[in-house]
Amino acid sequence: MIYKWKYTTPDGFSDMIMYSDGTDLTGLSFIHSSNKQKHDENAEDRLIDVFRETIHWLDIYFSGQEPDFVPPYKINGLTDFRKEVVDEMNRIPYGKTITYGEIAKRIAKKHGIEKMSAQAVGGAVGWNPICLIVPCHRVMGAKRKITGYGGGIENKIALLELEAGKNNEVCI
Repeated sequence: MIYKWKYTTPDGFSDMIMYSDGTDLTGLSFIHSSNKQKHDENAEDRLIDVFRETIHWLDIYFSGQEPDFVPPYKINGLTDFRKEVVDEMNRIPYGKTITYGEIAKRIAKKHGIEKMSAQAVGGAVGWNPICLIVPCHRVMGAKRKITGYGGGIENKIALLELEAGKNNEVCI
């Protein structure tokens, strides 16, 4: 059985939907996400334990603080490449950003190859089924340009501003 729960975000953000297999969080996205594959209309609405943990995480996050825990999650359909990109996204500190190209360079270096496609990294970042917790919003285009975000560019900007806090500077 797949479960879902709606999370009402603070003003300035679209609401979110979360999914679970009953044990782990398997999806977290903005309701109006451009990738409809991230939404399962057949899921049953039920507030289960992993959703309570995720709600607590989101409440802390949207209060402008960095949560000190991660709800249990599982990403289905990970290829080796997607896992490498997810691992790189998970290394981006709260309030910092990195470019697709910088992630590509890190993965290329790890494999001892000269070059890796930033576009391929972009595809893997966009595929991410668990936004915020796996911080795909912290990945920027070339020259740190705010580009593409399945959850809506306005949400990406608001998330980066939230993490920047009073200093209003987001950089790596």
